[in-house]
Amino acid sequence: MEEIKIGDIVTGIYKTGKYIGEVTDIRPAHYLVKVKAVLKHPQQGDLHNPKQVDVQFFHERRALALNEQTNIPKQMVKPFEQDIPDYHDSLKEAITTCKLELTEKATPWATESLKKIENLEKDYFPAR
Repeated sequence: MEEIKIGDIVTGIYKTGKYIGEVTDIRPAHYLVKVKAVLKHPQQGDLHNPKQVDVQFFHERRALALNEQTNIPKQMVKPFEQDIPDYHDSLKEAITTCKLELTEKATPWATESLKKIENLEKDYFPAR
């Protein structure tokens, strides 16, 4: 297995989102990763009760921001060898993919998730 070093570009899964980022620190069980792009938008709702709508609080989950740093467990980090896409373009693509997948599901959880995603989309990309 290839050793990951500070400065390497990697993909990492944080909660239910997937990101491209730069390793800025190495810790015993985690890499500290500075976010550069979004590959998969986080799933909406309660992480402890996935795809359930009848929960105490149905969370709106934002994607990590450009240059935000987060600890990602080492086993969830892999080297990334391609060009890094623009953060905002990658976020738009991840949102579009997420909305398409939710529209196809047509479950109560998907409907509620779609409402949260559409609300986030207004915040991410305000009308100019």
